Amino acid sequence: MLPTATPWSRTRLQQALRLYLVTDQASLLGRTLADVVLAAVHGGVTCVQLREKHLGSRDFHAQAMALMDLLRPLNVPLIINDRIDIALACGAQGVHLGQSDLPVQRARALLPPEVFIGWSVETLEQVAHSVALPLDYLGVSPVYATPTKTDTATPWGLDGLKEVRAATALPLVAIGGIHAGNAAEVLAAGADSLAVVSAVCSAADPRASAQELKRLIDAR
Repeated sequence: MLPTATPWSRTRLQQALRLYLVTDQASLLGRTLADVVLAAVHGGVTCVQLREKHLGSRDFHAQAMALMDLLRPLNVPLIINDRIDIALACGAQGVHLGQSDLPVQRARALLPPEVFIGWSVETLEQVAHSVALPLDYLGVSPVYATPTKTDTATPWGLDGLKEVRAATALPLVAIGGIHAGNAAEVLAAGADSLAVVSAVCSAADPRASAQELKRLIDAR
């Protein structure tokens, strides 16, 4: 028997993941992370992933705690990229793993059952393998080529996203080159949720950008 994934119901998790912000310090245009995240949440972002590949543990933990303090009163989940230790130390609600990160089964064994786990998939073979893993959602990455993450596989495109949708019942978070101009077609191809980086982090008005993406999600 697989380990219990989480007590989050599918409906509750899908609502929490609808508009998913992934942080990127280089995209903030000189603004603070807290200011951009707060504006984005007020615009409709429903969860935030802290992705800090180049920070040491102490600084990563400090940022995670600051975001937890910011997001907790707003009932917005914090997801930690890769670092199980940081997620445990700050009490994050979710963890997101890539193909080169800690194996999903080991992460599930280390994390409390109420912490949900997402996993990035780059091939249909990985999607098929996900059936045997204690996962809560899949990150379909990248849908389109993106300058914020250059170490990814060939983009899925809309046809690839449709194939993933046909292959799994797990909630799908689409990421990679998504913005207001293509969000509707990504949702129509089968994504349950949209994950964005520069579309919000680099927007002149992060709140307004999030509001527009939320409007497109609500309209589908």
